[in-house]
Order: sequence, then structure tokens, then C-alpha cells
Amino acid sequence: MARISASVYCSHVPAIGVAIDQGKTQEPYWQPLFKGFETSKAWLKEHTPDVIFLVYNDHATAFSLELIPTFALGMAAEFMPADEGWGPRPVPVVQGHQELASHIAQSVIQQDFDLTLVNQMVVDHGLTVPLSLMFGQPAAWPCQVIPLHVNVVQYPAPSGQRCFQLGQAIRRAVESFDQDLNVQIWGTGGMSHQLQGARAGLINRAWDNQFLDRLIADPAGLASLPHVEYVREAGSEGIELVMWLIARGAMADVAGGPAPRVHHRFYHVPASNTGVGHLILENPR
Repeated sequence: MARISASVYCSHVPAIGVAIDQGKTQEPYWQPLFKGFETSKAWLKEHTPDVIFLVYNDHATAFSLELIPTFALGMAAEFMPADEGWGPRPVPVVQGHQELASHIAQSVIQQDFDLTLVNQMVVDHGLTVPLSLMFGQPAAWPCQVIPLHVNVVQYPAPSGQRCFQLGQAIRRAVESFDQDLNVQIWGTGGMSHQLQGARAGLINRAWDNQFLDRLIADPAGLASLPHVEYVREAGSEGIELVMWLIARGAMADVAGGPAPRVHHRFYHVPASNTGVGHLILENPR
């Protein structure tokens, strides 16, 4: 059967992609951030999965304000990089895994989650920046990717509890797939940042690190955090962190298994007015 071997948590700041694409990773402003991912890149070379189930949010490229699904599962064979106003990023086309995606859709919908199934979709920096941070600049991504878009742009966004429960449903779906696949689940977005209004530029280092602490040790408790606390403490865009709860809900300990091993933890500010958090959790075999 398939299994989820690890979860990866990562910010997806668009300026990080620009720094990679323009060869600026060793400039003084950016070098500390990219140094924090060196351990992760080495780990991923040794632990490259067959499939990454990648949770992210679209930024008005695949979806507009005319139609914003709460949870949208990418079902296509491939996903082209989106043109976000300055041309598509020079990154490989994302190859999907249609058979596993279809199985997850069937399983999760039968577990009472109403997913939107998307058969043609472009993917923006929300998905490609984490891939670039972890894999660098390959000619092709070394594994297949199943995208899951979550609406954290237009209110109402799903609750942390609902996201956590969805992660649990995804774990059950993966484990019921009859092929021997190594699957990782990635939660992306955040951490604290606000892009507009009187609090534009807000970063809350203490709150971000407390979130990482609880994500590791108390994910069920963290899932009950109300939206108002995310907005108050982490800024209006800090609500993206509910997507990390999908990945955390899919880990074995949530279902009564052993606690995950923390392979790497990293935090850095600022990166284009955003707190950048990163975490790798491994499920014991």
C-alpha cells in the first residue's frame, strides 16, 4: 500500500522565486534564507518520494474572484507554470499522478469532504516556490505532484479544524491505495505577514515560533485556534497557516501512531516582509 513518509512545511513568498530565477540567492539579503534550506535539499535527495501531495493556495491565476473553491484537487496529467503578470517562472512543468489523485478524490469525498475536482489548472508561485526551495533548479521535477488548492484569499476561509480533519482523511485515502508508493505531504504558505492596511509589514516572530512548537507537539490543540487569532497575531495573510494543518493532520501520530521525528526546523525574517518558517517531520517506519 501507499504510505505518507514525511510532511514538509514551507513558506511560498513570491520574491523567493524571483531571487532563485535571477541568481540572487547568494546576495547578502537572501543568503541566510537559502542557507537554511541546504539541510533540506540534502535530505530530499536521499528521501525523494514517488509523489508529493502539495497543499497551497492559488493567487488569482487558476481561479479568480468569480469562482473560488474552498478545496480544489488537481486531477490533470500535468500542470503548467502560471503567468502571474511577468511571464511564467522558468521552472519545469509539474507532472501529476492521475491514478492516485482519482483515488484520493473518491476516498475523501466518500468521507464527506466536498472537493472541487480540476482537470485543467495552471500553478503559480504558491506551488512552484516550495519545489524550487527544496529541489533547486532541475531540468525536471524528480517526482510527481498532486496539487490541492485551499481558499485562504477570499473570506470565509476553512477553519483550522476542518483543514486538520481533511489531512486525516487524506492519510486514510493514501493508505488505502493499493500501489506501493512513498508519498510526502507538504503544507505551504505563511508565516506571519500582512500586505495592506495600517499593519502592512507586520511580522510576529514570537507567535510564528510558538506556532511551530505547537504544530510539532500539540497539533490537535492548534487546530482549534480561531481565525481571529491568526489575523490578530500573524496578520491578514497569516491565515495561510491553516494549510499547514492539512499536512500535519496526515501524520501517523494523529491516528494514534508514534510521534514524528523532527528532521529540520528553520525560521528566518524578513523575506519580502514575511516570516519564513520551515519544518520537516518524518513518520517512523
